[in-house]
Amino acid sequence: MASRLLILFLYLTMSSGCLAAGQEDDSLQLEQSVCGLKEPFVFWLWSSMAGSPDADRLAGVQNVEDIAFETKDHRILRGYKLKASGRDGQLVSPKGYLLILQGNAILADQIINEFTRFSAAGIDVYIYDFRGYGRSEGKRRLKAIVSDYAEILAALSSAGYDQQFIYAMSFGGIAFLDGLEQQAAPGRIIVDSTPSRLSDYGCPAEFDPVNHLPQDASNFLFIAGHRDGVVSPSMSRELLETAQQRGAEILRDKEFGHPFMDHDRSVHRRRMQLIEKYLLYGEKS
Repeated sequence: MASRLLILFLYLTMSSGCLAAGQEDDSLQLEQSVCGLKEPFVFWLWSSMAGSPDADRLAGVQNVEDIAFETKDHRILRGYKLKASGRDGQLVSPKGYLLILQGNAILADQIINEFTRFSAAGIDVYIYDFRGYGRSEGKRRLKAIVSDYAEILAALSSAGYDQQFIYAMSFGGIAFLDGLEQQAAPGRIIVDSTPSRLSDYGCPAEFDPVNHLPQDASNFLFIAGHRDGVVSPSMSRELLETAQQRGAEILRDKEFGHPFMDHDRSVHRRRMQLIEKYLLYGEKS
């Protein structure tokens, strides 16, 4: 289903004219479409695929807090924070933060429980529903979502955490990389299954993730799965090759599919263990 929606998105953006991004004051015009007239419809499809929020999914998750973030255009983004604890579940002073940027068909409450190993290691874990998804306010627009995460990262960077980690998957990798130049790059970063370009499909080149890679990418790990039916290896190849030239670690795995869509639970668990080892301990593949 996700792959069909991605194909539809590419078709619709190619068949629509693009508006030049950045022509208006971002604080006033964030919710303008930049990838053509069909952008609102495609985001509606994606958000519909994500489904509805369900607090019952958090049953049994320890030390979880309902959080909210107000953007510069006064939209409220809602999500969850797993508070730093010890392995006994007792709260501790956090050593750092992990910000998760999910795919565009996922809500925060669907995956937050997959990251309890980070909170048990003394890390505060943050995840928000995208603008217009789940419990978050606003219209679903690429330009706005990129801006939202630049703001969130700036706020976290100024919060006094010693360690800073990012896990950005699929569309979340686009949102992270496109906004990266608006704030300092955090400590260790994983970008998982993100395409190289959107301009091939009718979006402005300024939103191509490959154009936003830092010159020094030595604190990045990029992941691509040979079995990914949403973002194929060919769609991420340029991004990975450019990142590798700039010092990033690259992992291409023959068994990996798209994040949280791996064909087998054991493959998903191996992927999560790799993510944990790299972010928490700097262990490379």
